[in-house]
Amino acid sequence: MNTQHIFGRQGQDWWRGAVIYQIYPRSFMDSNGDGIGDLPGIIDKLDYIASLNVDAIWISPFFTSPMKDFGYDVADYRGVDPIFGTLDDFDRLVEAAHARGLKVTIDQVLSHTSDLHPWFAESRTNRDNPKADWYVWADAKADGSPPTNWQSVFGGSAWQWDTRRCQYYLHNFLVSQPDLNFRNPQVVDAILDEVRFWLDRGVDGFRLDAINFCTHGELVDNPPRSSSAEGFLGVRPDNPYGYQLHLHDKTQPENLAFLEKLRALLDEYPGSTSVGEVGDDDSLNVMAAYTQGGKRLHMAYSFDLLGERHDPEFLHHTLTAMEAKIGDGWPCWALGNHDVPRLATRWKAQDDPTRLRLYLAFLLTQRGSVCLYQGEELGLPEAELTLEQLVDPAGITFWPAYKGRDGCRTPHPWCADTRHGDFSQGEPWLPVPETHLGLAMGHQDLAPDSLLNAYRAFLAFRREHVALKKGEVRYHPVRDEVLCLERHHPAREPNERLLVALNFSDAPRTLPAPRQARPLDDAPALVNGVWADGKVRLPPCGIAIACCPAQEEITWDV
Repeated sequence: MNTQHIFGRQGQDWWRGAVIYQIYPRSFMDSNGDGIGDLPGIIDKLDYIASLNVDAIWISPFFTSPMKDFGYDVADYRGVDPIFGTLDDFDRLVEAAHARGLKVTIDQVLSHTSDLHPWFAESRTNRDNPKADWYVWADAKADGSPPTNWQSVFGGSAWQWDTRRCQYYLHNFLVSQPDLNFRNPQVVDAILDEVRFWLDRGVDGFRLDAINFCTHGELVDNPPRSSSAEGFLGVRPDNPYGYQLHLHDKTQPENLAFLEKLRALLDEYPGSTSVGEVGDDDSLNVMAAYTQGGKRLHMAYSFDLLGERHDPEFLHHTLTAMEAKIGDGWPCWALGNHDVPRLATRWKAQDDPTRLRLYLAFLLTQRGSVCLYQGEELGLPEAELTLEQLVDPAGITFWPAYKGRDGCRTPHPWCADTRHGDFSQGEPWLPVPETHLGLAMGHQDLAPDSLLNAYRAFLAFRREHVALKKGEVRYHPVRDEVLCLERHHPAREPNERLLVALNFSDAPRTLPAPRQARPLDDAPALVNGVWADGKVRLPPCGIAIACCPAQEEITWDV
């Protein structure tokens, strides 16, 4: 299939300010009763996704895979794993999504493959086959130990001995995920061909997994970190990965040259886009470098807002630091995904719909694009699972200090009164928690004041205000736990300036505000702050948004 569809190529900067709904296909909707979500299941729920007022979907890996890391170990970049459906199903999904005004982005796992990929099967046979240098191979040290002290994200050495070649191969993640050698031009060309395959099928963009892991540096030891710290992908202090400063095993300057080749390919398909996942000790600077100049990634996101800390001072520091670094680049923000505990639990808002509304307003008023993980719109908490129920290799390895990622990957609850929440007619691959059934889509859909309908309303509101989608941002100092910012888009009509005040306190707050501020007629119901007489009055966890004449200078004494 070679689709140059009209919809997918219109509005070349559609991604700028877009809200992208992340689908974890194993857990979204099962159409055939085998307990695993699939592509036809996604098609069945596209009307629901469109009703959220998002702009695009991001589908986590559905490629042919042994599923050691649940699809992030790809054995065939061009194949759909049979548990998810067929290529014809994917083509139908793209067509159905576009018919509903939804762009389609898919995961691409470029830094590594499965050890069952034919490339690796050939590479490991000996040291002089045509693909011998397609992966990162290195001799042992004189004493037989690994070439360097580099650690795997999932625990233990990042090097695995292979008896066929009597060499070590690099794996930054699982042993079964060998790293490709991006210093080999043949590898780069082959990877770009895999990306082109999906562009030709009408895909609108790519979420690029662990994109800063594509290149490695010289084979020298990483220095120790002064103290272990929680870092990338839920790495905890009890994981030796956190003991090192990762100066040589990832985020190398050579990666920029690869990103420029990737961008040149994407530019052949006007309207296509890319969002890179960045996990690094200096993630904000990497995000800036990877998105500046219009010649690398379109946008990138990091794990800075995916940890536990969420006080307004921390948020203010992170956002202002990003603004100071990003230049003409473009950020993408997320508060949850398939790798971290659910937002409602991680940010202490379980059973607190008022605070969850505050977090949605915070996310959707920042400058940048947004990734919204399935179930956030329902306020799902982290699922509590037993060791026997876990399937995530990271959780099994580090139990009980770290319970892995299964708690955020349980099936999407569609109906509270149906077995397994109407996710599947069979036994699900992970259980549907009882705590999720009361938050099921069907229940919230009919409740006007539900969190689901609050998301719908605010996303519709965001769409109507160009200042929120594409405008500039200015932050004011945090005062009394209130985060205040302005959004302004001077180049578009209507020329508007929006003022936003977000109260992270459990107490009401009254602050000085510009006298020119006026309430918005179209503000959704969750916007509950009052602007009057040069003040803004906010209830606990309150949200206030006002408009102000863009042509006038304003003072906001906070």
